[in-house]
Amino acid sequence: QVQLVESGGGLVQPGGSLRLSCAASGFTFNIYTMGWYRQAPGKQRELVAHITRGGSTNYADSVKGRITISRDNAKNTVSLQMNSMKPEDTAVYYCTAQYITSTFWGRGTQVTVSS
Repeated sequence: QVQLVESGGGLVQPGGSLRLSCAASGFTFNIYTMGWYRQAPGKQRELVAHITRGGSTNYADSVKGRITISRDNAKNTVSLQMNSMKPEDTAVYYCTAQYITSTFWGRGTQVTVSS
């Protein structure tokens, strides 16, 4: 059974940092491109970052320089380190796994940036 379980969400002040983690199981993690998407209230879901099985990364322009995605193939985890956070980073963050036509989603974790 495929599972993607996000953790690490919460409330953080503007300028603060947060680290999200996603624990994966039930599929061959190291061949999948892993990613994080987010969806803010009233907005479409958007890509935050992804990392290929080879370690290549891609980031949304809005988060470049502030957010870093990483993966640990030995532990089947993918992480998102978020720094210099802004109120507009407030959203539900979803972990994803993609391989060819197969895509899995986690249930999401809420991140709120507010003073």
